[in-house]
Amino acid sequence: MGAAGWPARSCYKKKRSCLIALKSYRHFTAGTTKLHSDQNKRIRVTRQNLMKPKHTKTTIRLRLIAAGTYLAFFAGCATTPQQAGRPQYGPAATSLNEARSSRVPVEKRAANYLQAAAVTTPLLGKGTQETPARETYNTAAAELTVLLRSADGGRLWNHPLTLTNGSETYHLHFQPAGYGVWAPDYFTSLELASSIEKKKGKYVKKPDEVEGVGGTLVGVHLVPGQDFAPPRGINAPVTATLDFHGRDATLALRRPAKQPTARVEGAVRPLAANYSAPLLYYKHINETLTGLMGVFGMSHWSGPTGLYFLQPYDPDRIPVVFVHGLMATDQMWVNVINDLEADPVLRGRYQYWVFGYPTGNPIVYSGLKLREALANVDKLYPNHRNYVVVSHSLGGILAQMQVVTLKPENWERVVGEPARQIFKTLPPGSLVHRALVFNANQRIKRVVFICTPHRGSKLAISPMAEFAMRLITLPSGIAGAIKNDVGPELAQVKGLQDRPNVGTGLSPDSPALKTMDTVPVQAPYHSIIGNRGKPGPLADSSDGIVPYWSSHMNRALSEVIVPGPHGLVNYPQNIAELKRILHLHLKTVSAPKPTVAQAVR
Repeated sequence: MGAAGWPARSCYKKKRSCLIALKSYRHFTAGTTKLHSDQNKRIRVTRQNLMKPKHTKTTIRLRLIAAGTYLAFFAGCATTPQQAGRPQYGPAATSLNEARSSRVPVEKRAANYLQAAAVTTPLLGKGTQETPARETYNTAAAELTVLLRSADGGRLWNHPLTLTNGSETYHLHFQPAGYGVWAPDYFTSLELASSIEKKKGKYVKKPDEVEGVGGTLVGVHLVPGQDFAPPRGINAPVTATLDFHGRDATLALRRPAKQPTARVEGAVRPLAANYSAPLLYYKHINETLTGLMGVFGMSHWSGPTGLYFLQPYDPDRIPVVFVHGLMATDQMWVNVINDLEADPVLRGRYQYWVFGYPTGNPIVYSGLKLREALANVDKLYPNHRNYVVVSHSLGGILAQMQVVTLKPENWERVVGEPARQIFKTLPPGSLVHRALVFNANQRIKRVVFICTPHRGSKLAISPMAEFAMRLITLPSGIAGAIKNDVGPELAQVKGLQDRPNVGTGLSPDSPALKTMDTVPVQAPYHSIIGNRGKPGPLADSSDGIVPYWSSHMNRALSEVIVPGPHGLVNYPQNIAELKRILHLHLKTVSAPKPTVAQAVR
């Protein structure tokens, strides 16, 4: 059960502390008290001396402090320990306290949780105000759910139960799957949102929590070999609610993003939810070190590679695919996604996916891997909604490669005779051919470019960058494929020579960037551009890495200049613009609106 048992142990310690406090108080009133003299020397005064007029005020003050300490300890032993700093409802305290004790059989603990929830349900009111009764109900619902799912290998999970604690007997049923309710067996494990947030809350700047009724959980779906699943599984915010009809209880695993309100105990109430905890559940890596390994040590790359769903696939929600930039990982989007989920209009309308890749690879190869990942989604989930792609820096070039069409003739017009020689001998199904020749993805309906070097950056050809790029060693499979498919013709292409990696790809002389600049982007797109604020016209400005002339696109539907450096993804202005764009996108498509879930009796 993990941390669920700590309050019981804490209470035993408090009982011992109560006795100590009581003895200390009696000793104080019958014995001596220490005071400081004007000369800062410790002296002892007897009880009789304390009764003298000059000590009367001090005596009363000290006695009140001691009495208050004793009462505080005594009250702590008489009531239930608080969870997450919130007071519990007194009449249900004993049941909740016994339910948390690992010394009590699981069935009895479950019955105690049900009793604590049953006592507090008549006091839920509208569910909008934080009260001890509501917090006790929420705590009981959450901890009961985790207990039943995890105890004894889940033997009590998802079948009717008769549970007794000696004084009350309850009949518990599990609500089956519905539009706003998860199937009980969908998640392989359930965890308290509060415990995850307590451990990793530092990774999000603004925790996204919604007050309401129900126990907040993180449901984890972890199945070996599952497509698009992160190593720790796909997870989601879950809200556990209990409905009572006499001693019959129904436990429901609700989907708060899909239905923010539900009929609980006969009244429509807002559901409590924690949308940050699922993001915090994922393993957090050293992004700087992993990002460097993704450039200079690709064969030892330990970061995620491929497309990952951060939430269970939902055919009703619009996929937003995030693509990170150079020397970064998909972890860079955590606070961005957290802030977008905090918008009640966007929440439940979008689902967030991330594409991770070692950024030292040739850009056209990374673009191919993203293209293949999206094609795999189309194959496995043909009914998915059309995509929105949000990209940063180098990731913007990969995103651009998804919404343009490149044919051999496009390359030949820019590169000339070497391109003709390459395509003359290039096998059509080869790795290089697939990376260079492709069609725009018609299912991408909007793209956001953040600080994207569409025309390269001179920093990529600086002496320091030149030295760094020589340290990049491509994985043998990629290097071998390039050598076998292209051969000596590659050395004739200006800007590539014999080192086709991310450095040559980001050069203003990059054939890929020059060729893409000649073809239209076949989807609506927006630009967010950084400006460090140095004196001079906008055309000469820069975010410190990418100059304005490289980020600017004439046909962008909007262009927002954010006062900030290249890594501005978490800036409030950037978040605000992303929200505006996603709100705008909702107006161009039909997206389901939240509904009210009904309890099953």
